[in-house]
Amino acid sequence: MKTLVIIPSRLSAVRLPGKPLFKINGLSIISHVFKKAEEANIGEVVVAAEDQEIIDDVKKNGGQAILTKNHHKTGTDRVYEALQKLDNSKIDMVMNLQGDEPLMNVDDIKNLHNQMVKNNSRLGTLASKILDQEVYKNENTVKVFTKAKLNDANFPEAINFSRKIMSKRENIYHHLGIYCYQKDTLEDFVSFNQSPRELENKLEQLRALDNNIKINVALAKTSPIGVDTEEDFVAIKKIMEYKSL
Repeated sequence: MKTLVIIPSRLSAVRLPGKPLFKINGLSIISHVFKKAEEANIGEVVVAAEDQEIIDDVKKNGGQAILTKNHHKTGTDRVYEALQKLDNSKIDMVMNLQGDEPLMNVDDIKNLHNQMVKNNSRLGTLASKILDQEVYKNENTVKVFTKAKLNDANFPEAINFSRKIMSKRENIYHHLGIYCYQKDTLEDFVSFNQSPRELENKLEQLRALDNNIKINVALAKTSPIGVDTEEDFVAIKKIMEYKSL
């Protein structure tokens, strides 16, 4: 089973433009994510970016990167373009790791990959337990509902994903920015139009559910912060600088 890890990235994020090149401990966020993915050792790692500055930065730091078009509606569409540009004839699975999560746990990446292989799933992702009650109220935090309570061993299906405020809290977890696809499932996914629910909620995973592609969910041991705002960046910078002391 051969897996390719593709990390989509762009400088033009609405809430925090330029964030992939923000530096922590002298290294850009995107290069931190690349090194995390390499550490997981599940397959070749490539950054897919629409900006030459990101390509140059990743290559300067010893990584592989490929330039993609700048009109993609979602990260997954960018991942698919990169896959098409590479020799993918022997690739069975593609992991899409978000370029703004430098704190993603390497063991969690490995666990998702292992669960995909073991269960022969079409599409899988990660979620963590919600320990802070404010997360239920935070519409920047994506929540996932699962058919069964998550544990270290299982890989149940997702019923739904939402940003909305939650009152019911059974089998609801914090969704993390990582996906693993069978290659043909990724091809199917990008062939579908964006669904009304996807557009309304700004959640591309709803396109899969709306087209009867099951998404399985593995439990993550950690709940990393993604870099969406200036506050996130400051918080992550503090954590990573402290760890490196």
